Amino acid sequence: MSRSAGCDCGALKVTCSAEPKLISLCHCLACQRRTGSPFGIAAFFNRSDVLVEGACTAYERPSESGFPVRFHFCPRCGSTVFWEPQRKPDMIAVAVGCFADPSFPRPTQAVNAQSRHDWVQDGF
Repeated sequence: MSRSAGCDCGALKVTCSAEPKLISLCHCLACQRRTGSPFGIAAFFNRSDVLVEGACTAYERPSESGFPVRFHFCPRCGSTVFWEPQRKPDMIAVAVGCFADPSFPRPTQAVNAQSRHDWVQDGF
C-alpha cells in the first residue's frame, strides 16, 4: 500500500510505499511547541520506503533522548512534513496529520506522558 503526505500548500510531498513500522504519539513540550497542539503524532517508515518531492528547509534540535532530530518543513507554507531522528537512522518520521486521512491507523504507543495535558485521556 502506498500513502501520500504533504504540506498545506502542496509544494512538499512524501510518498511512503509501505505501511508504517511504528506510530507514536508524543506529549513532550518540544512537540507541543512544534505542532501548536498538545501532542505530535509521527508514523515511522523505513527510509528506503520514503520518497520526498519538493523543496524543504531543515531545522535540527536536540531531543530528550540526547539524539538530535532534523525536521523538514515547507519553505512556502511552513508545514513540518517529516523528520529524521538520529537515534533511528534507518527511519523517517512523517507527521500523521500531513496524510490528511481520517482512516490512518491509530498510534501504537504514547511517550513523554509526564507532559500530557490532563484532559487528554489514556495518552491517545
